[in-house]
Amino acid sequence: MADHTDQAAARTLAQVSPVPADLITFYDSIGEVTWADVGNGYFVDPAADVLLRFNQYGGADHMNGGLVIGSNGGGLSYAVGPDGVIYRTRRASLDEPELDQVAVDLRQFLELLERSLTRFVANGEPGCL
Repeated sequence: MADHTDQAAARTLAQVSPVPADLITFYDSIGEVTWADVGNGYFVDPAADVLLRFNQYGGADHMNGGLVIGSNGGGLSYAVGPDGVIYRTRRASLDEPELDQVAVDLRQFLELLERSLTRFVANGEPGCL
């Protein structure tokens, strides 16, 4: 469940960057996803971490206008574009990242995460998200 820190950070993100509304809704209610034991892990970072990273990198420009919102635990990062599309980096580095689309929006991304968890529980394979 989201805490007041994440809710405040989400509101700040909405003011300083083009953040999709569904991400703000996610941070207002859920806050984060931490599945460290599913494969290498799947993480949707808390809003406070996303805001900190946004401030450290001087805005979203380093991700082609997107914000890094999490990782797969294996070094690859997930970013959300201003249009809500979710991307994954091809390499562990955020310097000059190459991105692949993994979902059309946050809802689809969360559904893919859920499928990965279901697959992992069923047969120990987390998939390739």
